[in-house]
Amino acid sequence: MGKINMKQKTFEFLEHTGDVKFKANGENAEDLFNHCALALSHLFSRGKKIAQSARQEFSVSGEDYEALLYNFLDELIYLFDAKQFVVSKTEVTLEKGEEYTLNVVAYGDNTKKYKDLDAVKAPTYAEMYFKQLSENEWEAQVVVDV
Repeated sequence: MGKINMKQKTFEFLEHTGDVKFKANGENAEDLFNHCALALSHLFSRGKKIAQSARQEFSVSGEDYEALLYNFLDELIYLFDAKQFVVSKTEVTLEKGEEYTLNVVAYGDNTKKYKDLDAVKAPTYAEMYFKQLSENEWEAQVVVDV
């Protein structure tokens, strides 16, 4: 599907049989979570612009970055399916304790205002990773079931 670069918000869709796979980059872990949300938003909207007329706040926890990323994406999919909220942007704050906690403000709009949105069933742990490559470079890879 190609690389998307929207003002330093970078993600790239990769070839995958049957599901959708993407890789995202960021300067730090928080950037990386935000960029993964943008990739998911791009999937939902088929690349169309989504207004930021509403917001949702939530927190998720996980024992490591992969579990936290899985729970984060799962919550964004839940908002889409159950609350008719399609995300266009997120602002996250990461807390590290016994577990990692991600506090999220998600901006987006009501799904009923848009035609032809694509559903995503769930994130998967298949081929997932979330790692720091250098001081200012982080990378994650995700496969979502569609």
